[in-house]
Amino acid sequence: MIDMLLDWVSLLVRWTHVIAGIAWIGSSFYFIALDAGLQPNPRLDQRVKGEAWQVHGGGFYQIQKFSVAPEFMPEHLTWFKWEAYATWIFGFALLVLVYYMNPTVYLIDAAVLDIDVADAVPAAAASLVIGWFVYDLLCRSWFGRETGRLAISGFVLLCAAAYGYTHVFSGRGAFIQVGALVGSIMAANVLIIIIPGQRKTVAALLKGEEPDPIWGFQAKQRSIHNNYLTLPVVFTMLSNHYSFTYASPRWSWLILACIFVSSFLVRHWFNTMHAAGHPAGHAAEHTGAKPDWRLWPAAAVPVLGAVGLSLLGQPSMPVADAGAAPVTFADVKQIVDQRCHVCHSARPQFPGFAEAPKGVMFDTPAQIKRQAPQIMAQAVKTHTMPLGNVTEITDKERSALGSWIAGGSKLN
Repeated sequence: MIDMLLDWVSLLVRWTHVIAGIAWIGSSFYFIALDAGLQPNPRLDQRVKGEAWQVHGGGFYQIQKFSVAPEFMPEHLTWFKWEAYATWIFGFALLVLVYYMNPTVYLIDAAVLDIDVADAVPAAAASLVIGWFVYDLLCRSWFGRETGRLAISGFVLLCAAAYGYTHVFSGRGAFIQVGALVGSIMAANVLIIIIPGQRKTVAALLKGEEPDPIWGFQAKQRSIHNNYLTLPVVFTMLSNHYSFTYASPRWSWLILACIFVSSFLVRHWFNTMHAAGHPAGHAAEHTGAKPDWRLWPAAAVPVLGAVGLSLLGQPSMPVADAGAAPVTFADVKQIVDQRCHVCHSARPQFPGFAEAPKGVMFDTPAQIKRQAPQIMAQAVKTHTMPLGNVTEITDKERSALGSWIAGGSKLN
């Protein structure tokens, strides 16, 4: 019963995390699009950077953006912050529930690095804090004064983090750690840079002082960073369901790097697209960027590279002895019972599992035969299962499973 309740807690935390993430990403995408679509209007207040007319839900909206701030404060001011805070809070809670509380299952893989639990979890958590400080220092340094230079150095930082994670933790754990690192940086941008800068601007206005433009510049810079980082984070979340993306410690960090590049190109196309629908000399000229359809084939190139790396990273199937007897179902069932059934059963015996992962069960011969393609993909080709190889399946046993499946998965 306790395990079932813990599963409910995990489900509800995951659900809330996704809901908050949708709200946060949606507001980020909207405001970047809104900012790109602003058009200057000389008839407006000189402090107004531009305006946009939009239609939605049967109504028309006129929106104006002040370059610094208006000379007076309205009675009600909407702040966009809780979406970010809630996304990170529930995301970190989920990280703790799934990965940090079950490190031997999801976070550690002795085949990658035989690291002790007492070292793995603190190192994983500390890396999130260290990663933020390195990123923040990078933005505040002379690198941060030029957008292209900062983008390149930030990309190198992400690749270095991905490389480190994939050589310390399990493939699945490494990808989640990358997502957690990027998500933590994004949330910290809101908490430490964006919102405080906006509060300083409001406080200065209430005192009748001119707000420092640097506060707005820093907030806009970090907001743009968050906008471009959203798609890679979403990929790391989805990748957990596709083990071929993280199965190879040698190539998985490069797969992530390819996805980073593709995501940035796609996001850049959408960001510049919003400025292109305006007459020449207005928003398109104002932003200095125009959408380029060549970004789509350019984004496809690193995706194809990621696909190729995933194929290259698949471990070769162990070769059975030439004189060995054919593998029977009895042999397979013995392997499955010893290495897989502890989790994949109607009543799992592995601690923390109230039900079989993804509903996959090996209680009957028919179930084993039906799941043969997944056994081949997860246990034979990618070595993803068992998780962290906690049941210590051998290469010889993987080879036997592969031979049985290749021979038609016969039950007699």
